[in-house]
Amino acid sequence: MSDPRWSDSIDTVLGPAHFRQLGGWLEKPEDLQPQLEGNVSADVIVVGAGFAGLSTALELTALGAKVVVLEQEFAGFGASGRNAGYLVGGQGMKFDLFVKRVGFEKARGIVKFYDDGVSYVERRLKELGIDCDYNASGIIRAGVHPSQEKRLRESMQMGLDLGSPAQFLDNAAMRARGIPPAFLFGCHFPNGGTLNPGKYVLGLRRAVIEAGISLYEHTPLLSYNEGSVIKCNTPRGSASARHVVFATNAYTPQLGLLRNKVVPIKVSAIETEPLSAAQLESLGWPNREGITTSHLAMESHRLTAHNTLVLSTKRLSYVYGSKTPNVPDSAAYKALAEGLNARFPTLRGLGIAHCWSGYISFAFDALPVVGASGPEQNILYTAGCSGHGVGTQSFIGRLLAERISGIEHPSMAALRHTTPSLFPEPLQWCAMTLALGAANQLDGFTNWRVRKD
Repeated sequence: MSDPRWSDSIDTVLGPAHFRQLGGWLEKPEDLQPQLEGNVSADVIVVGAGFAGLSTALELTALGAKVVVLEQEFAGFGASGRNAGYLVGGQGMKFDLFVKRVGFEKARGIVKFYDDGVSYVERRLKELGIDCDYNASGIIRAGVHPSQEKRLRESMQMGLDLGSPAQFLDNAAMRARGIPPAFLFGCHFPNGGTLNPGKYVLGLRRAVIEAGISLYEHTPLLSYNEGSVIKCNTPRGSASARHVVFATNAYTPQLGLLRNKVVPIKVSAIETEPLSAAQLESLGWPNREGITTSHLAMESHRLTAHNTLVLSTKRLSYVYGSKTPNVPDSAAYKALAEGLNARFPTLRGLGIAHCWSGYISFAFDALPVVGASGPEQNILYTAGCSGHGVGTQSFIGRLLAERISGIEHPSMAALRHTTPSLFPEPLQWCAMTLALGAANQLDGFTNWRVRKD
């Protein structure tokens, strides 16, 4: 029988007072940078001010380039400011979706890119003096039912073969680490950990402003031309440069680029009220590792520095036409609240403080989409983070800056591959709805088996 207090919390989480359009990690900056007015020129224009865009701008500036950054809202508004805050390396990848397509050696290079992204962020946090509550505890991908063990072990072994470290933890090892008992076994990935993504992206924003880089907020890109010099038109002005970098991730298809390569997938999250000392003690979890599950649409569970629990993903959805409306997703929040009840029964009755949704960018092979377009090959882009963008989309800034400066980083060569093409609408909506619906149904069956057993 369910706890009536918990039923109340599920109902109240769906109320409009709990929904945060900006996510739970940040507020709109008080020092909003001015909109672009008039005509400006630079060496490079960066469109989008998330992890990728801000990192690209900083790296380009360090190489001596003059950079302009255009952001339609404010830096960190998109996926960078509202994700779950997992800094994870190559073991977080969907190996079964791409290894056979690209071959073993190229796959090794891609996995190394993911692992290098963790080291890159850790180094930049120190270099830029960014305090974002980083907990370098590693990540655990866990199973909640015995039927998940075989697939989890196989995935971990493939990651090991590709050069990414991990250790399998049986039930005794999980209990020895103090992991909550709902998570029966798991793979511990020692690289990375969890951080506050809002503090991280706002730290990058501060570094950009302090570096004297022209950051124009509330400045959407309306149109652009192709050629040796690219002109980007905005509501009150324009910017011209020899190179443009699209670091707009899930919003890229709306700008007329990568429409047949990536789709925006809606992901949701809830955050609880702060846990009491007794509630924290009931959990154990001394190292506070971020925990993801081996569901098809993984669950993620993590403690924050201010002793709340953040749960995300669990249910994924696609909006017709690759649109990205910033609206509540009541069904997703209810599923997450029910998941909180199932995984942490000692916390029944704990209130929900916030819920929010956002969009990740996904390609059919779950790999990053990085390259160049235009007759001059001077329009560069990065997308396809597939929910693992903290490290990869930060590190890609280094690679793109070097590419523009004429330097070919080994990881850039590894990332070059043919991304599968998507379907035209309405076939794309049908395919995505069926695929995501099937994943939700299969995950629901696994969860039913957990309750039944």
